[in-house]
Amino acid sequence: MDDFRIESLHGIHAILYALFDKDEKLDRAAMRRQTEICLASGVHGMAGLGLATEASKLDEVERMAIMEWLVEDTAGQVPVVLTIFGASVEEQVRQARHAARAGADWLILQPPMVGQFSAAEYIRFFGRVADQTELPLAIQNAPALMGRGLTAADIRELVRQHPNIRLVKGEGPVVDIAHLIEVTEGRLPVFNGRAGLELLENLRIGCHGLILAPDSIDYAVRAYEFFSDGWDEHAQEAYRQMLPGVVFTMQGIETLLCYGKRLFGERAGITIHDRAPAMRPTAIGIEMTRRYAAAMGGFS
Repeated sequence: MDDFRIESLHGIHAILYALFDKDEKLDRAAMRRQTEICLASGVHGMAGLGLATEASKLDEVERMAIMEWLVEDTAGQVPVVLTIFGASVEEQVRQARHAARAGADWLILQPPMVGQFSAAEYIRFFGRVADQTELPLAIQNAPALMGRGLTAADIRELVRQHPNIRLVKGEGPVVDIAHLIEVTEGRLPVFNGRAGLELLENLRIGCHGLILAPDSIDYAVRAYEFFSDGWDEHAQEAYRQMLPGVVFTMQGIETLLCYGKRLFGERAGITIHDRAPAMRPTAIGIEMTRRYAAAMGGFS
């Protein structure tokens, strides 16, 4: 966006699912349609290549293609953030530079999904990547989902050393996020995720917004807008309507990728195909997904 300012980031941002065709190849048309649905739902930003986009199943060419598609399909309507996936500093720097060339407004750095190391090692790793891009950065801190992460004090030190790290993308309970905000003295904008669990409580403790997969993105936007306008009862009702599907899908990242993606597909009229290896849906799971989709209705 030409008028993008990192300080202005707020609201509900949608992160893309990786949508495949029956041959397990990325489905360009379905990916475009997904972005169109999110924009029509009133999202305040778009995101790609995080855990919901199954970046670990994509090769580097595919990740770069998604970067380009998302910027193209968003067409400057809202800010675009891309998560940087890679096992080495070199790979992450290469991805970050491509994201910048593609037109991303900001980036999220994800810890390499190889091994488990000390906080000092991750701080050095993130710092080396951060020093080689001029875009504003966030750190994805999701120890419960990724098996690796930093403490609030570690993040404070990382930001002190590298001032272009400007935000945190969390994936944790409200009580943990509140502690992070307290330790960083509210100076570091935080966006949570977890499919929207505790959405309103996240806003009450000072989160600037949430980054969510798109299966209930319209309800999340509605809840956020009502909350921002002081209409708490309306916000609570919008959240109540999305909550059963959120609880069902957010029982682990593989559950989200199996059933959250199918909940989106049911509501969007898009057939969902998996790329192996993947959790496969059961008959009961499909029945539940269709029931939640019917209760929420299609995307308008």
